[in-house]
Formats: sequence, structure tokens, C-alpha cells
Amino acid sequence: MKQLVIATNNKHKLEEIQQMLGSRYNILSLSDIQCFEELPEEQDTLEGNALQKARYVFEKYQYNCFADDTGLEIEALNGEPGVYSARYSGKDSSIPSEIRSKMNMEKVLSEMHGKTNRNARFRTVIALIEDGSEKLFEGIVDGSIIPEKKGNMGFGYDPIFIPNGYSQTFAEMDIVEKNKISHRARAIQKLSEYLSNNLSGK
Repeated sequence: MKQLVIATNNKHKLEEIQQMLGSRYNILSLSDIQCFEELPEEQDTLEGNALQKARYVFEKYQYNCFADDTGLEIEALNGEPGVYSARYSGKDSSIPSEIRSKMNMEKVLSEMHGKTNRNARFRTVIALIEDGSEKLFEGIVDGSIIPEKKGNMGFGYDPIFIPNGYSQTFAEMDIVEKNKISHRARAIQKLSEYLSNNLSGK
């Protein structure tokens, strides 16, 4: 079975990706390879952050790996929070992820108060490194920001984002439904197609 490290310990992200890639791949988390340090994310683009994380794992642990970075880009906020989506409310890494997500959403809703243009998009960039070769895959889903949170599924900004053509937020969809249309699903689909044809395994 083909083996790959995904540069995350986010259980929600791991579940989504394993669901999408299925049983053809043995997906390892950072903890599976005894990587417990915080990965660097010091770039000013999603592409840069994804590559930085993947390079860190590949160079230090010698595993073929992929890393992703995702941003919520809101038209009325000039593309913010964008590359800073995960830390939009501040850089304190000691704050638990679920609390940070609530703080991030509250800041977005506050910034969007009174704005009529609610257009937004989620964009995911995946960086794959296989034996030193680097590839990038992008997934985008367009939608809008609603005035208040709805739903308890998903993570991040899912409770305030409705994809175009749907009446539910990502947080109101189950994982199977979300994985049919999400930005991460679209990027993972491109990755999966590439892996099916090119990855030699380790």
C-alpha cells in the first residue's frame, strides 16, 4: 500500500482526507512519525506555507509527504483573512483550536457587520513532495458569508460559509456531502489523480 505523511495532527482534516483517498493509501499523521513540534508557516501565500511545511517534514523525517494550507478569502475584506485564516484573531498558539476557531469566526462576523457584499471563497493549496520532486494542487469553492453561525459539523469557518448553489453551511453538511464539493475535496481529488498515476510508494 502506498504510504504518505500528511503534515497535520488535525483530526477533522485527517478524517476528511482519509475519507477522500480511501483505502488505497496508508496516510500517516505527524504523530505517527513522532513529529510533535509546530511546523513553520512563515510565508505570505498559501502556496508558500504549504511548501514550507512539506519541505520541513521531508527534509527532517525523510518521508514522502504532503501539506496543505487553506484560506477563506472574502471580497469585502480585500481577500482577508486569506493566508492568515488560522490565526486571524491572534497568534497565541497556546489557545486550543476549537476556541481559536470561534474567535476567528467572531472577528470575521464583526468585520462583515453592515456589509452587503457577502461573496467569499475557500481556497486550498496542497504541496506534495515525493523523493524531492514538488507538485502543487489547488481547490476552490465559491460561496458567501452568513450573518450568524449555523451547524455543528466541520471545523474552522464552516458554520458561517454557504457554498454557491446550496442552502446549508458546510457545518450543516455531513462529511460525505461536504467532501463532494469542498475546496479541500477538489484539491485532494487532483492529488489523488496524480498519485494514482505517478506515486511509486515507499
